[in-house]
Amino acid sequence: MNLSKRTLLLLAGFSAVSLATAFAVTASTTRYLHVKVSNPATHELVRVNVPLTLAEKVIPAINHGQLRDGKVEIGNFRADNVNVHAILDALKTAPEGEFVTVQDTGNDVRVAKERGQLVVHVIDKNSRENVDVTIPWDVAQALITDTNEDQLNVEAAVKALESVGDTTLVRVSGQDENVRVWIDSRNTDTE
Repeated sequence: MNLSKRTLLLLAGFSAVSLATAFAVTASTTRYLHVKVSNPATHELVRVNVPLTLAEKVIPAINHGQLRDGKVEIGNFRADNVNVHAILDALKTAPEGEFVTVQDTGNDVRVAKERGQLVVHVIDKNSRENVDVTIPWDVAQALITDTNEDQLNVEAAVKALESVGDTTLVRVSGQDENVRVWIDSRNTDTE
């Protein structure tokens, strides 16, 4: 075999490997929202594995209760004149650190900005329930885009989740139920 044929075969082989790799990478870029709720006492288990692209299309189509046109009304949350938009805007430029810590006989609460994420950790000592919420900063900002003071933009947040790496958004651990909400590129809820 002469040099040009060998070179062509090498190029063809390299091209085939490159195409296969590109196809594999493209095929695995679908991101999934997973929700898993388990009740150890009753042995009940609920699993949801939804491609984010499906969620992006379905959420704006739901107009029920507080959810309308991809946005959720948080009117009751705004009690005591708390403006979520102003708080998130202020946190955007704030340095990373622990902002709020509350410890009392019933609860421990911690709110912080860490590694570009908004982190909330709650321990309910009475029910022995732990709640951890981690919101990537881009998702937190998306929640307040194109909204008024009493809304969160769920549709925009789901779109922002497309660019987030594998991450657990919510974890609730308790005696009665365990809940986990996370994002990754697998179409099953295996961990």
